[in-house]
Amino acid sequence: MIRTGLSALLLLGTWAAAGLAPAAAAPSSASEAPASAGLLTAMQKDLGLTESQAKARLAAEKTATAVEGKAKRAAGASYGGSWFNPDSGTLTVTVTSAQKADAVRATGATVQLVKHSARQLDAAKERIDALSAPAGVSSWHVDPKANRVVVNVVAAQKNDNDVRDFLDRARQAGPVTVKETAKAPQTFAAGTVGGDPYYTGNVRCSIGFSVHGGFVTAGHCGQAGASVSGWDGSYIGNFQGSSFPDNDYAWVNVGSGWWTVPVVLGWGTVSDQLVRGSNEAPIGASICRSGSTTHWRCGNLLAKNETVNYSQGAVHQMTKTSVCAEGGDSGGSFISGDQAQGVTSGGWGNCSSGGETWYQPINEILGRYGLTLHTA
Repeated sequence: MIRTGLSALLLLGTWAAAGLAPAAAAPSSASEAPASAGLLTAMQKDLGLTESQAKARLAAEKTATAVEGKAKRAAGASYGGSWFNPDSGTLTVTVTSAQKADAVRATGATVQLVKHSARQLDAAKERIDALSAPAGVSSWHVDPKANRVVVNVVAAQKNDNDVRDFLDRARQAGPVTVKETAKAPQTFAAGTVGGDPYYTGNVRCSIGFSVHGGFVTAGHCGQAGASVSGWDGSYIGNFQGSSFPDNDYAWVNVGSGWWTVPVVLGWGTVSDQLVRGSNEAPIGASICRSGSTTHWRCGNLLAKNETVNYSQGAVHQMTKTSVCAEGGDSGGSFISGDQAQGVTSGGWGNCSSGGETWYQPINEILGRYGLTLHTA
Protein backbone atom coordinates (compact mmCIF):
# COMPACT_ATOMS: atom_id res chain seq x y z
CA MET A 1 0.00 0.00 0.00
CA ILE A 2 2.82 2.39 0.83
CA ARG A 3 4.34 1.82 -2.61
CA THR A 4 1.21 2.68 -4.53
CA GLY A 5 0.53 6.22 -3.30
CA LEU A 6 -2.78 8.02 -3.17
CA SER A 7 -3.71 6.78 -6.63
CA ALA A 8 -3.83 3.25 -5.25
CA LEU A 9 -6.30 4.42 -2.64
CA LEU A 10 -8.37 5.91 -5.43
CA LEU A 11 -8.33 2.59 -7.27
CA LEU A 12 -9.42 0.63 -4.22
CA GLY A 13 -12.44 2.88 -3.77
CA THR A 14 -13.98 2.97 -0.32
CA TRP A 15 -12.12 2.19 2.88
CA ALA A 16 -14.51 -0.67 3.61
CA ALA A 17 -13.80 -2.28 0.24
CA ALA A 18 -10.08 -2.03 0.83
CA GLY A 19 -10.32 -3.54 4.30
CA LEU A 20 -8.44 -0.59 5.77
CA ALA A 21 -9.07 1.89 8.53
CA PRO A 22 -9.01 5.58 7.58
CA ALA A 23 -6.34 7.94 8.83
CA ALA A 24 -6.74 9.12 12.40
CA ALA A 25 -9.60 11.58 12.52
CA ALA A 26 -9.16 15.05 13.89
CA PRO A 27 -9.95 15.39 17.62
CA SER A 28 -13.56 16.16 18.38
CA SER A 29 -12.62 19.22 20.40
CA ALA A 30 -12.42 22.30 18.20
CA SER A 31 -9.65 23.70 20.38
CA GLU A 32 -7.30 20.80 19.68
CA ALA A 33 -5.11 20.56 16.59
CA PRO A 34 -5.20 17.32 14.54
CA ALA A 35 -2.01 15.47 15.48
CA SER A 36 -1.42 11.79 14.79
CA ALA A 37 1.63 10.19 16.37
CA GLY A 38 3.25 9.99 12.93
CA LEU A 39 2.67 13.67 12.19
CA LEU A 40 4.22 14.65 15.51
CA THR A 41 7.20 12.41 14.77
CA ALA A 42 7.69 14.01 11.34
CA MET A 43 7.53 17.52 12.83
CA GLN A 44 10.07 16.54 15.46
CA LYS A 45 12.41 15.20 12.78
CA ASP A 46 12.06 17.95 10.15
CA LEU A 47 11.54 20.97 12.43
CA GLY A 48 13.69 19.95 15.40
CA LEU A 49 10.84 20.02 17.92
CA THR A 50 9.97 17.93 20.95
CA GLU A 51 6.60 16.17 20.98
CA SER A 52 5.11 18.74 23.36
CA GLN A 53 6.47 21.60 21.23
CA ALA A 54 4.96 20.09 18.09
CA LYS A 55 1.55 19.74 19.78
CA ALA A 56 1.70 23.31 21.07
CA ARG A 57 2.69 24.64 17.67
CA LEU A 58 -0.16 22.90 15.87
CA ALA A 59 -2.65 24.29 18.38
CA ALA A 60 -1.22 27.81 18.09
CA GLU A 61 -1.24 27.65 14.28
CA LYS A 62 -4.87 26.61 14.27
CA THR A 63 -5.74 29.61 16.42
CA ALA A 64 -3.65 31.96 14.26
CA THR A 65 -5.39 30.75 11.11
CA ALA A 66 -8.76 31.66 12.65
CA VAL A 67 -7.48 35.03 13.91
CA GLU A 68 -5.95 36.05 10.57
CA GLY A 69 -9.25 36.48 8.75
CA LYS A 70 -10.81 38.46 11.60
CA ALA A 71 -7.76 40.72 11.91
CA LYS A 72 -7.68 41.43 8.18
CA ARG A 73 -11.31 42.50 8.25
CA ALA A 74 -10.69 44.69 11.29
CA ALA A 75 -7.74 46.41 9.63
CA GLY A 76 -9.62 47.14 6.41
CA ALA A 77 -7.65 49.16 3.85
CA SER A 78 -4.95 49.68 6.50
CA TYR A 79 -3.99 45.99 6.41
CA GLY A 80 -0.29 45.52 5.62
CA GLY A 81 0.13 41.75 5.90
CA SER A 82 0.55 39.11 8.60
CA TRP A 83 2.65 36.17 9.74
CA PHE A 84 2.78 33.50 12.43
CA ASN A 85 5.66 33.61 14.94
CA PRO A 86 6.48 30.03 16.01
CA ASP A 87 8.57 31.21 18.97
CA SER A 88 5.76 33.17 20.61
CA GLY A 89 2.90 31.22 19.06
CA THR A 90 1.20 34.46 18.01
CA LEU A 91 0.04 36.08 14.78
CA THR A 92 1.52 39.49 13.92
CA VAL A 93 -0.59 41.82 11.79
CA THR A 94 0.73 45.07 10.29
CA VAL A 95 -1.39 48.16 9.75
CA THR A 96 -0.68 51.58 8.23
CA SER A 97 -3.07 53.43 10.55
CA ALA A 98 -2.63 53.61 14.32
CA GLN A 99 -6.38 54.16 14.58
CA LYS A 100 -6.95 50.55 13.49
CA ALA A 101 -4.48 49.05 15.96
CA ASP A 102 -6.88 48.52 18.87
CA ALA A 103 -9.52 46.87 16.69
CA VAL A 104 -6.92 44.45 15.31
CA ARG A 105 -5.54 43.68 18.79
CA ALA A 106 -9.05 42.84 19.89
CA THR A 107 -9.00 39.88 17.51
CA GLY A 108 -6.06 38.36 19.39
CA ALA A 109 -3.27 39.49 17.04
CA THR A 110 -0.07 41.36 17.80
CA VAL A 111 0.09 44.66 15.88
CA GLN A 112 2.91 46.55 14.13
CA LEU A 113 2.68 49.88 12.31
CA VAL A 114 4.17 50.01 8.79
CA LYS A 115 4.43 52.46 5.90
CA HIS A 116 2.96 50.45 3.03
CA SER A 117 -0.41 48.67 2.91
CA ALA A 118 -0.78 45.19 1.45
CA ARG A 119 -2.77 46.73 -1.37
CA GLN A 120 0.13 49.06 -2.25
CA LEU A 121 2.68 46.25 -2.08
CA ASP A 122 0.51 43.94 -4.19
CA ALA A 123 0.20 46.71 -6.80
CA ALA A 124 3.99 47.10 -6.87
CA LYS A 125 4.40 43.35 -7.33
CA GLU A 126 1.89 43.37 -10.19
CA ARG A 127 3.96 46.05 -11.93
CA ILE A 128 7.03 43.81 -11.53
CA ASP A 129 5.01 40.85 -12.86
CA ALA A 130 4.55 42.81 -16.08
CA LEU A 131 8.34 42.92 -16.62
CA SER A 132 10.26 40.28 -18.56
CA ALA A 133 12.63 38.58 -16.11
CA PRO A 134 16.00 37.06 -17.10
CA ALA A 135 17.01 33.58 -15.92
CA GLY A 136 19.16 35.06 -13.15
CA VAL A 137 16.06 36.36 -11.35
CA SER A 138 14.48 33.40 -9.56
CA SER A 139 11.35 34.88 -7.95
CA TRP A 140 9.70 37.85 -6.22
CA HIS A 141 7.04 38.22 -3.55
CA VAL A 142 5.52 40.62 -1.05
CA ASP A 143 7.22 40.22 2.35
CA PRO A 144 4.96 41.50 5.16
CA LYS A 145 7.82 41.49 7.69
CA ALA A 146 10.01 43.68 5.50
CA ASN A 147 6.96 45.65 4.26
CA ARG A 148 8.54 45.51 0.82
CA VAL A 149 8.64 43.41 -2.34
CA VAL A 150 11.57 40.97 -2.12
CA VAL A 151 13.27 40.07 -5.41
CA ASN A 152 15.44 36.94 -5.27
CA VAL A 153 18.38 36.64 -7.66
CA VAL A 154 20.68 33.68 -8.25
CA ALA A 155 23.93 34.57 -6.47
CA ALA A 156 26.17 33.46 -9.35
CA GLN A 157 24.29 35.76 -11.77
CA LYS A 158 23.76 38.84 -9.61
CA ASN A 159 26.20 40.91 -11.69
CA ASP A 160 24.66 39.92 -15.01
CA ASN A 161 23.69 43.01 -17.01
CA ASP A 162 20.16 41.73 -17.66
CA VAL A 163 19.66 41.04 -13.96
CA ARG A 164 20.85 44.52 -13.04
CA ASP A 165 18.57 46.08 -15.63
CA PHE A 166 15.59 44.10 -14.28
CA LEU A 167 16.34 45.22 -10.72
CA ASP A 168 16.55 48.85 -11.81
CA ARG A 169 13.12 48.61 -13.39
CA ALA A 170 11.74 46.68 -10.40
CA ARG A 171 12.83 49.43 -8.01
CA GLN A 172 10.86 51.92 -10.06
CA ALA A 173 7.73 49.84 -9.47
CA GLY A 174 7.76 50.32 -5.70
CA PRO A 175 9.65 49.48 -2.48
CA VAL A 176 12.02 46.60 -3.32
CA THR A 177 14.61 44.59 -1.40
CA VAL A 178 17.01 42.26 -3.23
CA LYS A 179 18.09 38.92 -1.78
CA GLU A 180 20.31 36.16 -3.13
CA THR A 181 19.39 32.51 -3.59
CA ALA A 182 21.66 29.55 -4.24
CA LYS A 183 20.06 28.15 -7.39
CA ALA A 184 17.38 28.78 -9.98
CA PRO A 185 14.00 27.04 -9.46
CA GLN A 186 12.92 24.07 -11.53
CA THR A 187 9.81 21.93 -11.74
CA PHE A 188 9.73 18.50 -10.11
CA ALA A 189 8.39 16.23 -12.83
CA ALA A 190 10.38 13.09 -13.66
CA GLY A 191 10.86 10.38 -16.29
CA THR A 192 8.90 7.15 -15.95
CA VAL A 193 9.72 5.10 -12.86
CA GLY A 194 7.67 2.01 -11.98
CA GLY A 195 5.43 1.77 -8.93
CA ASP A 196 4.45 5.43 -8.42
CA PRO A 197 1.18 7.38 -8.37
CA TYR A 198 0.42 8.53 -11.92
CA TYR A 199 1.87 8.94 -15.36
CA THR A 200 1.17 10.96 -18.46
CA GLY A 201 3.34 10.07 -21.43
CA ASN A 202 6.84 9.49 -20.08
CA VAL A 203 6.34 11.85 -17.13
CA ARG A 204 5.65 10.80 -13.55
CA CYS A 205 3.96 13.21 -11.15
CA SER A 206 2.03 13.06 -7.90
CA ILE A 207 -1.67 13.42 -7.12
CA GLY A 208 -2.51 16.53 -5.13
CA PHE A 209 -6.01 16.42 -3.64
CA SER A 210 -9.21 14.60 -4.48
CA VAL A 211 -12.05 16.75 -5.74
CA HIS A 212 -15.54 15.58 -6.62
CA GLY A 213 -15.04 13.94 -10.00
CA GLY A 214 -11.26 13.79 -10.03
CA PHE A 215 -8.07 15.20 -8.53
CA VAL A 216 -5.95 18.34 -8.82
CA THR A 217 -2.25 18.39 -9.62
CA ALA A 218 0.44 20.53 -11.29
CA GLY A 219 -0.14 22.03 -14.73
CA HIS A 220 3.36 21.29 -16.01
CA CYS A 221 2.65 17.56 -15.64
CA GLY A 222 0.34 17.44 -18.65
CA GLN A 223 -1.72 19.41 -21.15
CA ALA A 224 -5.51 19.39 -21.41
CA GLY A 225 -6.67 16.17 -23.05
CA ALA A 226 -3.59 14.13 -22.11
CA SER A 227 -4.31 10.59 -20.91
CA VAL A 228 -3.43 9.66 -17.32
CA SER A 229 -2.61 6.20 -16.00
CA GLY A 230 -2.16 5.03 -12.42
CA TRP A 231 0.67 3.33 -10.59
CA ASP A 232 -0.37 0.00 -12.09
CA GLY A 233 -0.60 1.31 -15.65
CA SER A 234 -4.40 1.26 -15.78
CA TYR A 235 -6.28 4.20 -17.30
CA ILE A 236 -7.60 6.78 -14.80
CA GLY A 237 -8.86 9.65 -16.95
CA ASN A 238 -7.64 12.74 -18.78
CA PHE A 239 -6.43 16.22 -17.98
CA GLN A 240 -9.64 18.28 -18.12
CA GLY A 241 -7.85 21.61 -17.65
CA SER A 242 -4.22 22.64 -17.37
CA SER A 243 -2.30 25.90 -17.10
CA PHE A 244 1.49 26.36 -17.23
CA PRO A 245 3.31 28.73 -17.14
CA ASP A 246 1.54 31.82 -15.70
CA ASN A 247 -0.12 29.28 -13.39
CA ASP A 248 0.88 25.75 -12.46
CA TYR A 249 -2.31 23.81 -11.85
CA ALA A 250 -4.47 21.20 -13.52
CA TRP A 251 -7.23 18.74 -12.82
CA VAL A 252 -7.83 15.18 -13.99
CA ASN A 253 -11.18 13.40 -14.15
CA VAL A 254 -11.39 10.02 -12.44
CA GLY A 255 -13.26 7.05 -13.95
CA SER A 256 -12.76 3.50 -15.22
CA GLY A 257 -13.15 1.97 -11.76
CA TRP A 258 -11.09 4.60 -9.93
CA TRP A 259 -12.56 6.48 -6.97
CA THR A 260 -11.61 9.57 -4.98
CA VAL A 261 -10.99 9.68 -1.25
CA PRO A 262 -10.24 12.70 1.00
CA VAL A 263 -6.81 11.44 2.01
CA VAL A 264 -3.17 12.52 1.79
CA LEU A 265 -0.80 9.54 1.87
CA GLY A 266 1.63 9.42 4.79
CA TRP A 267 3.88 6.84 3.11
CA GLY A 268 4.40 4.98 6.38
CA THR A 269 6.14 8.00 7.89
CA VAL A 270 2.86 9.29 9.32
CA SER A 271 -0.68 7.97 9.32
CA ASP A 272 -2.56 8.77 6.13
CA GLN A 273 -4.08 12.20 6.71
CA LEU A 274 -7.78 12.96 6.28
CA VAL A 275 -8.56 16.23 4.47
CA ARG A 276 -11.26 18.27 6.23
CA GLY A 277 -11.06 21.65 4.46
CA SER A 278 -8.82 24.24 2.83
CA ASN A 279 -8.39 27.05 5.35
CA GLU A 280 -5.24 28.94 4.36
CA ALA A 281 -2.36 28.74 6.86
CA PRO A 282 -0.46 31.97 7.70
CA ILE A 283 3.16 32.74 6.87
CA GLY A 284 5.37 31.13 9.50
CA ALA A 285 3.14 28.10 10.02
CA SER A 286 4.45 24.55 9.79
CA ILE A 287 3.46 22.68 6.66
CA CYS A 288 4.00 19.17 5.29
CA ARG A 289 4.13 17.70 1.79
CA SER A 290 3.40 14.27 0.33
CA GLY A 291 4.99 13.21 -2.96
CA SER A 292 5.76 10.04 -4.86
CA THR A 293 9.55 10.42 -4.72
CA THR A 294 10.51 11.81 -1.32
CA HIS A 295 7.24 10.87 0.38
CA TRP A 296 6.36 12.83 3.57
CA ARG A 297 8.38 15.96 4.41
CA CYS A 298 7.73 18.97 6.65
CA GLY A 299 8.98 22.55 6.95
CA ASN A 300 7.78 26.13 7.33
CA LEU A 301 5.64 28.40 5.17
CA LEU A 302 7.98 31.23 4.07
CA ALA A 303 6.09 33.56 1.70
CA LYS A 304 2.85 33.97 -0.23
CA ASN A 305 1.92 35.44 -3.62
CA GLU A 306 5.42 34.89 -4.99
CA THR A 307 6.15 35.01 -8.71
CA VAL A 308 8.56 32.20 -9.66
CA ASN A 309 10.65 32.58 -12.81
CA TYR A 310 11.10 29.07 -14.26
CA SER A 311 12.98 28.54 -17.51
CA GLN A 312 9.59 27.84 -19.16
CA GLY A 313 8.18 31.18 -17.95
CA ALA A 314 6.94 32.96 -14.84
CA VAL A 315 4.29 31.42 -12.57
CA HIS A 316 2.28 33.74 -10.31
CA GLN A 317 0.58 33.60 -6.89
CA MET A 318 2.76 30.81 -5.55
CA THR A 319 3.52 30.02 -1.90
CA LYS A 320 7.13 29.34 -0.83
CA THR A 321 8.16 26.81 1.82
CA SER A 322 11.31 25.34 3.34
CA VAL A 323 10.10 21.81 2.56
CA CYS A 324 12.40 19.84 0.27
CA ALA A 325 11.26 18.01 -2.88
CA GLU A 326 12.70 16.11 -5.85
CA GLY A 327 11.76 14.95 -9.34
CA GLY A 328 8.41 13.15 -9.42
CA ASP A 329 7.01 15.09 -6.42
CA SER A 330 5.35 17.62 -8.75
CA GLY A 331 1.61 17.96 -8.21
CA GLY A 332 1.74 16.41 -4.74
CA SER A 333 -0.11 17.60 -1.66
CA PHE A 334 0.82 20.41 0.70
CA ILE A 335 -1.22 20.17 3.89
CA SER A 336 -1.27 21.99 7.24
CA GLY A 337 -2.93 19.93 9.96
CA ASP A 338 -6.02 18.59 8.20
CA GLN A 339 -6.37 21.58 5.86
CA ALA A 340 -5.38 21.32 2.19
CA GLN A 341 -2.99 24.10 1.12
CA GLY A 342 -1.83 23.48 -2.45
CA VAL A 343 -0.07 21.33 -5.05
CA THR A 344 3.70 21.08 -5.47
CA SER A 345 5.09 23.08 -8.37
CA GLY A 346 8.89 23.23 -8.15
CA GLY A 347 11.87 24.56 -6.26
CA TRP A 348 15.59 24.19 -5.90
CA GLY A 349 17.78 21.76 -3.96
CA ASN A 350 16.87 18.24 -2.84
CA CYS A 351 16.06 16.24 0.29
CA SER A 352 19.72 15.46 0.98
CA SER A 353 21.15 18.97 1.01
CA GLY A 354 17.91 20.94 1.55
CA GLY A 355 16.29 23.67 -0.52
CA GLU A 356 13.03 25.53 -1.05
CA THR A 357 9.77 24.54 -2.71
CA TRP A 358 6.75 26.39 -4.11
CA TYR A 359 3.14 25.30 -4.34
CA GLN A 360 0.07 26.66 -6.14
CA PRO A 361 -2.68 27.38 -3.56
CA ILE A 362 -5.58 24.93 -3.61
CA ASN A 363 -8.38 27.50 -3.29
CA GLU A 364 -7.23 29.25 -6.46
CA ILE A 365 -7.38 25.95 -8.35
CA LEU A 366 -10.83 25.09 -7.03
CA GLY A 367 -12.13 28.52 -8.00
CA ARG A 368 -10.56 28.45 -11.45
CA TYR A 369 -12.22 25.18 -12.48
CA GLY A 370 -15.34 25.33 -10.29
CA LEU A 371 -14.29 22.23 -8.37
CA THR A 372 -15.29 21.09 -4.87
CA LEU A 373 -12.66 19.63 -2.57
CA HIS A 374 -13.46 16.10 -1.40
CA THR A 375 -13.39 16.32 2.41
CA ALA A 376 -13.92 13.86 5.22
